[in-house]
Amino acid sequence: MPLLPRKGVLAVAAVIDVAMQEHGQPISAKTLAARHGLPPRHLEPVLQALVRCGILRGVRGPRGGYELARDRRRVTANDILRAARTVEDSELPDGASDLLLKIVLPAMANAETEFGVALSRINLEDMARDAQALSKPGRGAGRP
Repeated sequence: MPLLPRKGVLAVAAVIDVAMQEHGQPISAKTLAARHGLPPRHLEPVLQALVRCGILRGVRGPRGGYELARDRRRVTANDILRAARTVEDSELPDGASDLLLKIVLPAMANAETEFGVALSRINLEDMARDAQALSKPGRGAGRP
């Protein structure tokens, strides 16, 4: 059972991809979506959430796209996942039980907090450096 939502994992991959761009070279949502095998309409809401949270910056114009809004060392996996989470529907169903509201959700919130602390130790700088090493000639795979 995956612990992270698919949109969160896609957001991390997209931000790493943006971080690997040459400075001053924004990358379009269409290009990012193609690299990750997604329709652009699926990735665009996630990218917009990353902009709203100050992780990415949108650049308008014919050569526009997305670029990092802050230094790679100042962006953690937890930051990215929190931003992606704003895209998802987090509403509880009407009539949620006391068991759900008073036992399950608080217990999961505690675990989520601990998981967030661990994710905060993973920064974009480290992930981008590993991804760049992977894409060097002779290493096989290419872009993440």
